[in-house]
Amino acid sequence: MQSLRRHARSLHRLGPSNRDHVSALRVAVSVAVPSLALLAAGRADLIIYAVFGALTGMYGRSEPHQLRLRHQLHAALVLVGGLSVGVLLSVNQIHSWALVAVEAVLAVAGSLFADKVGLRPNGPFFGIFALGACASIPTAVPWFVAVLVGAASAAFSIAVGFGGWLRHRTWERGAGRGVPPLRGARRRAAWIHAARYLAAVSAAGSIGVLSGSGHPHWAMASAAVPLAGADLPSSVYRGLHRIVGTLLGLVVVALVLFPWAGSPLRAFPGHETAAVAVLVIVLQFTTELFMTRHYGLAMVSFTPVILLMTQLAFPADPHVLVAERAAETLLGACTGIVVVLLIRRRRPVRPPGPGRESGAT
Repeated sequence: MQSLRRHARSLHRLGPSNRDHVSALRVAVSVAVPSLALLAAGRADLIIYAVFGALTGMYGRSEPHQLRLRHQLHAALVLVGGLSVGVLLSVNQIHSWALVAVEAVLAVAGSLFADKVGLRPNGPFFGIFALGACASIPTAVPWFVAVLVGAASAAFSIAVGFGGWLRHRTWERGAGRGVPPLRGARRRAAWIHAARYLAAVSAAGSIGVLSGSGHPHWAMASAAVPLAGADLPSSVYRGLHRIVGTLLGLVVVALVLFPWAGSPLRAFPGHETAAVAVLVIVLQFTTELFMTRHYGLAMVSFTPVILLMTQLAFPADPHVLVAERAAETLLGACTGIVVVLLIRRRRPVRPPGPGRESGAT
């Protein structure tokens, strides 16, 4: 009973603050500038690509500038790479089973790469999320334009992340070194970790396709979430946080998009698109504010970010979006938890050291 109470307290405990507002502000600026530029240009439908590129700013949040630069370059490769594959799948109208296969393979590759270079947040979550989201919407511009928007946004995010060095101009010796190569136990742990991603993502995607869902990529992304936990309890907590935080975030989406809910967008007649874009920026700030302190609270903000920018790119029935998001999140998170229980790893591939976050995705 005491163990159950301890686990229950862990589910809602708010972690210590570590200048989270600074990291949140960097990410918000990284999202805001390209998003507002696209909005001013009348291309709000391209904001989704800018946001995924700007998520580069979520990496290396507490690291020295030169190490953050290194890891954000790696993160940009993961994010823009996933975005590019998703856009190419969209242009060629490749969906369902092919999407599941491609996303599962890239989840394995992304997991091995993230473990090799020591990315934090760890794992390939944001890369495969970008892949699935971009593959699920029609590409309204030539494919290279969408990729360039994402790449330019990632580059701006890297500049924002490194900008503080111009003021402090401190350079810590050895801080930019890479992690040890994957050999011996680390190599075996990395391959086991990758195998878990393969099992979780492919299983969740397959069930999503068989269920007739129009968004199996949501299940695949949610299945990847528990795998980022450092141990069994934290993995289960992350899955539960994903479910509860997403469901609460869907309430926010309903209040914004459902007509019968008295949407606050009515207060901006003729400017609804601009209001949604600004809301995405604000919610991305609160997402990053809580990302390492309480994953569930972060999901309350991140869920509307994803759905609202998807609506900007390709408007759909909000009732269907909310229902499918809830179902696919429940399916994916539960699948990820089951895989964690079935395929154990004895130790993290690279435990966080001083000044490194625990790897929330």
